[in-house]
Amino acid sequence: MTATHYSLVGDIGGTNARFALVERGSVEPRAIEILTCGEYDNLDNAVVDYLARVGVAEVGEACFAVASPVSGGQIRMTNNHWRFDIEEIRQQFGWRAFKVINDFTAMALGVLHVSQEHLVHVCGGPGDNRRARLVMGPGTGLGVSGLVPISDGWVPLMTEGGHVDFAPTDETEMAILRILKARFGRVSVERLLCGQGLLNLYQAHAEIQGVPAPLDAPEKVTAAALEQNDGLARHTLHHFCELLGRVAGNGVLTLGSTGGVYLCGGVLPRFLDFFLESSFRSGFEDKGRMRPLLESTPVYVVTEPYTGLLGAAEALANPEV
Repeated sequence: MTATHYSLVGDIGGTNARFALVERGSVEPRAIEILTCGEYDNLDNAVVDYLARVGVAEVGEACFAVASPVSGGQIRMTNNHWRFDIEEIRQQFGWRAFKVINDFTAMALGVLHVSQEHLVHVCGGPGDNRRARLVMGPGTGLGVSGLVPISDGWVPLMTEGGHVDFAPTDETEMAILRILKARFGRVSVERLLCGQGLLNLYQAHAEIQGVPAPLDAPEKVTAAALEQNDGLARHTLHHFCELLGRVAGNGVLTLGSTGGVYLCGGVLPRFLDFFLESSFRSGFEDKGRMRPLLESTPVYVVTEPYTGLLGAAEALANPEV
């Protein structure tokens, strides 16, 4: 393995950093390793360890997707202690090129290379392959991106769509808005549609119903809902799915993304059967006169675990990134 044949790609979050090698002209990740960010002082130490683990002395170029804003040459990770300068890292390793992109931009680019076996159809179709695609997903936050077709490829959109205002549609949701507004001030959809958002929603429903909310973590709410022994948790998870459908439908109307909606991240696959039977579809399609547009737009859950690495590999050769 030499610098001539391989590039390094990474998908770096708050807890874990996924690294892989890709051959020139390919996006298929090889020699994937998942490293714990807390075990390394900084990015460069993790890169050195990864290359040693896979027996590669050097690579020619690299692209990393990071869970943080990317602006200028200084990167400060949002949910871990890593800080680095892009040009300093490039020079340190002697790479001819080093790209750093936002993690959800990488998700969008990775969707282009996800195989059909990792796409679970939720609703809608057949869509229009010539139109834009919406890529979103709940995780630590609510990531939102998109893909716009051009003559010879795709341009990924870098957005903060998870921070649009939460728009209640009935008296219960008005009460939820009041409860969360008292806690946070402004209430974005991310306050409801992410891991912590699920817990916020659970606690708000408990307050409205005047019942205890003993569960203190989103994974506990999900587990209780799936076990069908907790009516509050199950109601909350159904509402979560419906809200996600409404926000995804709004995104389609805004972006014109009738090419499809791709729901990414590790949250939805954990309760996929529940999600497929939930109110997501009704929330997604309930757009009044625009219902036929939403009914014709396909929605997929992406179950590929390394979509971010695929996107980082795509970004290496994509001149629009």
